Amino acid sequence: MTNTHVSAPKLCNPAVVGLAGFGLTTLILQLHGLGFVGLGPVIWLGLIFGGGAQLLAGLQEMKTGNNFGYCAFTSFGAFWISFCLMTIAGEYGLFKASTTDVGWFLFVWTLFTAILWVGSWRIHGAMAVTFTFLLAGFILLDLGHFGFPALNKVAAYVLIACALSAWYMMARIILNELYGRDLLPAGKPWIGARANAVTRRDAQLSPASAGSRA
Repeated sequence: MTNTHVSAPKLCNPAVVGLAGFGLTTLILQLHGLGFVGLGPVIWLGLIFGGGAQLLAGLQEMKTGNNFGYCAFTSFGAFWISFCLMTIAGEYGLFKASTTDVGWFLFVWTLFTAILWVGSWRIHGAMAVTFTFLLAGFILLDLGHFGFPALNKVAAYVLIACALSAWYMMARIILNELYGRDLLPAGKPWIGARANAVTRRDAQLSPASAGSRA
């Protein structure tokens, strides 16, 4: 009897959905903040794509052993769901949040983001840049909700850059795999290198080539 080796089916990278949802909903919210679009698209995209889809992508990251992606996508998916529900409830006078309340809501997310920002330094340049924009945007929004409202518009532009950076990482995963080479570079980690870069599936373009992970 001959032994036959059955290779495991290739798994998709859940980060493409997580980054897509994170980037798109962040972008539409900032366009709303700048007065280009109403609140409706923000709520529905926030609940379905930035919230639900990103949360599911985070749960899929658990299967890859990626603690950073698991934490980031699941948490920011929950952020979007809670933000949208808080906004909807406020429209009906249910647990209505004041500007200061929203400010504290953003502040605790700023602290959380700061932890992931430090972690992003060890992944690659694109991730570090994205989380730098995200942290800066949160800080500006904090200040905007605690007495400096003009900074909310500045935050919008910074967070648009954050959204586009997230989409860059999404595009990198997809296009690098399709073209079979490092078409869109990620840049070197800001501090050292990831200790598990060799063994992690999500850092690979394919079983034969590395470099697709965002």
